[in-house]
Parts: sequence; structure tokens; C-alpha cells
Amino acid sequence: MMAEDWNDCVNSDVNMRETAYKAKLADRITNALFTLHTLTIVAYSIGIFLTDVDVVNQSELPLLLKVELPVDINTKRMYKTLLAMQFVHLIMSGCGTGLLNALLLTLTLHVGGQMDILRCWLNDLVPKENEERSESIVAMTNKIIRKHQKVISFSEYIEDLYTYIALVQFTSNTVLICSLGFLIVTAIGSPDATEHIVRSLLFYTVTNLEAFIFCFAGEYLKNKSKAIGNAAYNSAWYEMKPENSRNLIFLILRAQKQLTLTVGKIMDLSLESFTSIMKASGSYLSVLLAMQ
Repeated sequence: MMAEDWNDCVNSDVNMRETAYKAKLADRITNALFTLHTLTIVAYSIGIFLTDVDVVNQSELPLLLKVELPVDINTKRMYKTLLAMQFVHLIMSGCGTGLLNALLLTLTLHVGGQMDILRCWLNDLVPKENEERSESIVAMTNKIIRKHQKVISFSEYIEDLYTYIALVQFTSNTVLICSLGFLIVTAIGSPDATEHIVRSLLFYTVTNLEAFIFCFAGEYLKNKSKAIGNAAYNSAWYEMKPENSRNLIFLILRAQKQLTLTVGKIMDLSLESFTSIMKASGSYLSVLLAMQ
């Protein structure tokens, strides 16, 4: 569908403006996400890389990831090689997670852009006085309805693609937010508190951002789909012939069933869902601190 939408931009300035704007916005957000994930991993790793470790006389070596190795690390070269491999693994994992989030935002913003195009079409459905148009109202109405159906189908594809990914993310993010919050709170007052807090705080920020991205995408789709019904109602339908204006009723009725993303087909993704994650994580954190 995205390729078809870009092809349609050739014949319409409105299509080109809205689609290009959303594409540029998605590009900026994608770059920001990759930068943030990379900075988080670098901030986590740099302290271990700069530590001067005596490989021979130290029983437990500081690593980026705790692993059981089949061989003993008895040279500094082997130790640095292992650290480099773990760093590359973390960078690739972070970029993979960032790509997953960026793809969701890109698809969602594209759908939002197509809905904005629909709103523009609905606002201009009835030509103004002394305005000439190549398409009739009937042809324009049919074009709007077909476009609306394409947008609905594409949003359902996004839902099928991400619903179970969102379920895994919701579960893991709740646990991670709670665990990282526990590490930050317990690190306060310790001798190396600054190092632990800085290393955990960036991961805490990224984890919260991942949860927010999924919830924002669901809220964004919901609001944009609702705006289609409002735009149809606010159009100059009263100046149309009754047999033509009736077609808008079906558009308004379909827009009442708002598009959304779900968590494993269980609950809708929205900003309210994000607050639920934060509340649940805070409750679990209180329990952990009480048990400490």
C-alpha cells in the first residue's frame, strides 16, 4: 500500500505534502531512536572498557554480559576480544530493538498521513462557488470510500504484525522498568552510586520509551480514525443531493469503529495503557523494596 500511496502523490499536491511530511518525521524519529540506543549501550560499556584489569590474578573478570565460557581467559588480548564481541552483540541487539520500534512508528505515521489526506478530500468534497473541478462529487465520494477501505486494511495489517510483539514488550517492559527502578533506588548511598545510576538510568529511559512508543501508536491511530468521522460530518454534505450525501453516512458509521492496536488481542494500546504499565511497575517496585 505504501508504494501505491507514493505513486498517487504524483497527481496530487496534497498527497505529496502529507506523505512527505510524515516520511521526514519518521526519518527524524528513527535517527533519534538509533542514536539513543547506541548512546545507552556506550554509556553502559565504557566503564568496563576503561577499567585496567589484571587478567591473570583476578578470579572473576568484569564483562558486559555475564557468561559461562568453555575456556579460561588468561591473556589480555582474549579478554579484550571477548569484550569487543559482547559490545558488537549489544549494539546489534539495540539497533534491532530500535528498528522494531521505528518501523511501528513509520507505519503508524504513514497511516496517519493518509487519514489527513482523507480529511482534506472531505473538506473539499463540495466545490466552492465559482470553483471548477475535474471530478464530480459522486466520483470524489467513491474515491474517498475506496481510500478509507485501503487505510483500514493497512491498519489491520499493522495490528496483525505487532499485536503479539506488543504483548511480549508489555510483559518484559513492566519487569524491566521495575527491576531497573530497583537498581537505581538501591544504588543511592553506595560508594559507586553515580556509576550505577548513570548506567541504569539510560536503560530505564529507553525501556520507558519503548513502552510509550507502542502506546502512542495505538492512541494516534485511534484519534486519527475518529477524525475521519468528524471531517465527514463537518463537510458541506447539506449542499449535496440526498442520494449522494447518504454515502457519507456509511463513512461516518465505519469511522465510529475506531482503528487501534492491541496487546495480544487482549487490551487496546493507548496512553491509558502506558499509565497502567507505570502503575504496575511502581507497585512491584514497592513490594521489592519492602522485602529488601
